[in-house]
Amino acid sequence: MSDSQQPQAGNWNAFVEQWNEQFLDALEDNMEAQAQFVESWSEAVGEMSEEEELSDGVEGYARAYETWMEASEQMVERTNDVFEGEDIDVEEFRDIWLNTANEAFKEVMSTTAFARMTGETVGDVLELQQQADEASQETLRTLGFATEEDVVEIGDRLVELERRQHDVEQKLDRVLEHLESMEDDSEQ
Repeated sequence: MSDSQQPQAGNWNAFVEQWNEQFLDALEDNMEAQAQFVESWSEAVGEMSEEEELSDGVEGYARAYETWMEASEQMVERTNDVFEGEDIDVEEFRDIWLNTANEAFKEVMSTTAFARMTGETVGDVLELQQQADEASQETLRTLGFATEEDVVEIGDRLVELERRQHDVEQKLDRVLEHLESMEDDSEQ
């Protein structure tokens, strides 16, 4: 082998090694995403009790799983294309997985099971937030600080006082106008 062929072979080996590393990283990320997806989905399905929601949830999961399998087939095809000498950008592999993740999550998120689980989660979060607000208000009251309720009440009272002051000013202006007109009449 000549000296000019050795650097090219070294570059090719470095390229193939880099491509293999990126491919393995992408494959590992995909497997992790699938595992997390399956875990979260099985938790959601495990909590359901209604048969229709369970059926809808399983169908959504099946559609999402089918989407992942189609992406896997597409990855194998594109990998074969690379081995056959086709120049393929590594970003294409990333795009396949990103688009697949979007499609799979869309399949799951469109189910009634997901909607029910999301609704329950939001309800739980709102309940916890209300409990935290009540606890902080009670703590402020205990420490002698003004609470949000106190500030709102004071604000409402100030608005009412301003309204009454405005009414009194208008009445006073009318009384002064009346007195001035009586004064003008008496001078004539």
